[in-house]
Amino acid sequence: MSLAKPDANDLSSKQKVAVASGVVGLFILILALFNTDFINNGLFLTTSLGLIFLGTILFANDAYLSKLLGIKNDGVWFKSISSRGTLGWISGIALTLFYIVLYFYPNLLGLGGNSASNTGLVSLFDPLSKLLNGNPASQWFVYGSLYTVAILAFGYKFILKYRHNKYQQLRTFSVMFFQLGFAFLIPEFMARLNSDTFKLPYYDLKNMWPLNYYNFEQYRIDDFINAGNIGMALLFFGIVSIFVISPFLTYKYGKRWYCSWVCGCGGLAETAGDSFRQLSSKKLSAWKLERWLVHTVLVFVVLMTTSVIYTYLGYDPDKYWLTKGVFLALVGALLTLVFAVVMIFKRNELGKDARYGAIGYFVIIMALFSMHYFSNGSNLFLFEAETLRSTYGFMIGAIFSGVVGTGFYPILGNRVWCRFGCPMAAILGFQQRMFSRFRITTNGGQCISCGNCSTYCEMGIDVRAYAQKGENIVRSSCVGCGICAAVCPRGVLKLENDSMQGRINPNEILLGNDVDLMDLVNKK
Repeated sequence: MSLAKPDANDLSSKQKVAVASGVVGLFILILALFNTDFINNGLFLTTSLGLIFLGTILFANDAYLSKLLGIKNDGVWFKSISSRGTLGWISGIALTLFYIVLYFYPNLLGLGGNSASNTGLVSLFDPLSKLLNGNPASQWFVYGSLYTVAILAFGYKFILKYRHNKYQQLRTFSVMFFQLGFAFLIPEFMARLNSDTFKLPYYDLKNMWPLNYYNFEQYRIDDFINAGNIGMALLFFGIVSIFVISPFLTYKYGKRWYCSWVCGCGGLAETAGDSFRQLSSKKLSAWKLERWLVHTVLVFVVLMTTSVIYTYLGYDPDKYWLTKGVFLALVGALLTLVFAVVMIFKRNELGKDARYGAIGYFVIIMALFSMHYFSNGSNLFLFEAETLRSTYGFMIGAIFSGVVGTGFYPILGNRVWCRFGCPMAAILGFQQRMFSRFRITTNGGQCISCGNCSTYCEMGIDVRAYAQKGENIVRSSCVGCGICAAVCPRGVLKLENDSMQGRINPNEILLGNDVDLMDLVNKK
């Protein structure tokens, strides 16, 4: 490797100043964590976040603006933090510990309890929280603020890195906009509108089921209803998003409309996690685990959501038009309709996966049947409903999406949660595979097999194998980030939204003289 790159991979003087600026900003946060009594929390918070922003901007300017436009992924395997070196492991452990404290020991961050005032790190964010929502900060406000800062700061770095590619710039602006506006500012402003007579539930407008699996719990439904027309509009928007908006946009643009343009998890992975995308495993065993695990989570969240709604519905049809029995029948009918349509019209595209889909469908239907006959009051099957919900929230919402999904960026890559645990990714991936117009087309004749595309695919797809054959890439897991096309030196890959005809062509090898290329082009 030293022969390939004999120059030392040292930081320039400007980059060292930038790193020092960011470290000072982080040091202020660490001081707050250890209950340092600042004279003015607002001033020190502004200074801390400002230094972090300034350091990131200065570093990105020197790293990318001093070079020509083009691919800037050189040196990633020579840096300790991006090649599972010592700094990478230290970063991974530090992030994991932070998430563990955030979820399970918020008192260590200084969260006040029983009307006690905040201290430590949480109190440092009190001025910003009171400015936005009128209330003292919580651990989730601290997390949301740092989350937004990370996406904005590293989003700037990402834009400079891929400034040769307009698609990358647009989608990065998009995730920065949705995170700052829809995930951070708007919910805080909504909380500021609350009073003794009016209360809106804290609502991230870009989140939809099954990511906000808690949205259909009874207390949330009651909050929506009690908030009047605005609350009912939000509830209606949430339901329409599931059955209308999401399928339509996925049909038009693939799952990338959400996973790479809107989603906060995807936004953090694409910006702050960009340096770790090459660490995503491309092994066949990882792909097999991914398929089983992410769809198992989806089955579980369908059952949990159905169970949550089932527990607070009534039995008497004279009082309720939507009784427990009617609700389960409607869910079963919807699942049966989807299953029947897929098996009749799309069975060949699934191949042997159709058999696994049938097994999953059978499991859900039997579970719904058991729910109706073996549930009593607040119990579901043989367990307390609250126990099942809290278990799901702990295992999926906390451990998987937080501790593992983000904490393991420097070890397992930046899309661990998206690949192996996100039920939203599973649903959108299913829709993308079945009826989306999106695909990545390849020009096999131009491929030089450099492997950049596969190396930097954060979803673990062996893109080069498709490119060498000139085969369209239509994968459920593909989030359409477009990095494979951005790092290709030959322009082999292109993200397209076209007709459904000829979209999946696993038997057409676009090389040699055995294929009429013009005939394929005309069909397309």
